[in-house]
Amino acid sequence: MTRATKAGAAAKSPLGFCLHDHDACVRDALVAAETRCAAGGLRLTPVRRRVLELLLQEHRALGAYAILDRLREEGFGSQPPVAYRALDFLVANGLAHKIERLNAFIACVHPDEGHTPAFMICRLCDAVAETYSSPARGALGDAARASGFRIERTVVEAEGLCPTCITEAEG
Repeated sequence: MTRATKAGAAAKSPLGFCLHDHDACVRDALVAAETRCAAGGLRLTPVRRRVLELLLQEHRALGAYAILDRLREEGFGSQPPVAYRALDFLVANGLAHKIERLNAFIACVHPDEGHTPAFMICRLCDAVAETYSSPARGALGDAARASGFRIERTVVEAEGLCPTCITEAEG
C-alpha cells in the first residue's frame, strides 16, 4: 500500500474510537465548516460556530439541552430556540448529524464531502464513531429497486461496545 493510499484509507476510517490528533481534528473540521459556509454564501454566526465547537470537543453526541446549558454559561442565550436553530443549520448544511437513538447531535467528521453516514454507538459510554454507508448498494438498495422504492434518506446506527469499554469489561 502506498503512502497516499494509506493516508486515504486513514481519512475514511471511523473516527471516534481510534487514537488521533484531536486538536488537528477540531481545527480541520472548523476550517472545512468555514470553507463550506463561505462557498455556499452561508453565515457561520458566533452561536453556530460555538455549537459546532461544542460538538467537536468530544466524539460523543450531545443533546440540545446540554448544548443550551453550555451556551447559557457562556452568555449566548438561554432559550431553547438558540440551540435548536444552530443545530438545525449545522445539520441542514452537513456540518452535524442527528443521532436518532440518542436524540442528540454529533459533528460531522467528513464535512467537506457528500456522504451517507453510518454511526457506531457504544451502549455503555455513548461514544459515537462515524463512518461511510452505502445503503443504496447493499441489501436495502436491492430491496428498494425490486419494489420500485426510491431511497431519499437513511439512518444507519449500530449499537455495541467501543474498544475502550471492551478492554475495561475484559480487564
